[in-house]
Amino acid sequence: MFKLKHDWIFKDRAHAGKELARLLAPKYKNLNPIVFGVPRGGVEVAYYVAKELQVELSVIVAKKLGFPENPEYGFGALAEENCLYVSDRGAELLEAKLIEQIIKVQSKEIARRVRLYRQGKPLPDLADRTVIIVDDGIATGVTLVPVVRLCRQRKARKIILASPVSGRLYDPALDEADAFEILVQPENFHAVGQVYYSFDDFTDDQLLALMKKATNERARK
Repeated sequence: MFKLKHDWIFKDRAHAGKELARLLAPKYKNLNPIVFGVPRGGVEVAYYVAKELQVELSVIVAKKLGFPENPEYGFGALAEENCLYVSDRGAELLEAKLIEQIIKVQSKEIARRVRLYRQGKPLPDLADRTVIIVDDGIATGVTLVPVVRLCRQRKARKIILASPVSGRLYDPALDEADAFEILVQPENFHAVGQVYYSFDDFTDDQLLALMKKATNERARK
């Protein structure tokens, strides 16, 4: 577990990614995994993980399905390839027609991001591979559930969820992953950003520039 030195723990996502990479490298580097960043901020963290492990970096897209009165609180999530997760609570509280409307909106955004971030290309072949899914933080973790299930559908051999920070309570469906690799779990957790000194928005342009950089670095090796 990361040793706390300040009220905040990580300077920014780059710092967090480098620290997470130090945790992951001894365990997974020799397995030649593929590293997925979850847009947007997770991609910046994932870049430093993939760089340290000297492996392929890609993007896997998912969007939280938020309650209409509180969009930040998710009742489920949708990943690309129409991989859907709706929690029992969401199904109980919301009418099916409303859930469908929310899914439709997020489906359009997922399609836009796939076109932009991967130029519309399909996900890499995951069959019999170790997959490391990286996000910049896990609160309830609901957004990651369909990502795990999508990787499982694509026959990944082992699925690792990795993040600099998480809460201690998360959606139980996340236990479908094979392992969690988390640096810190604050006792008084209230938001992912609390452990970052700088937690600015990570834009589409920044993401694209970083993915281009990762591709160029891999090509030079």
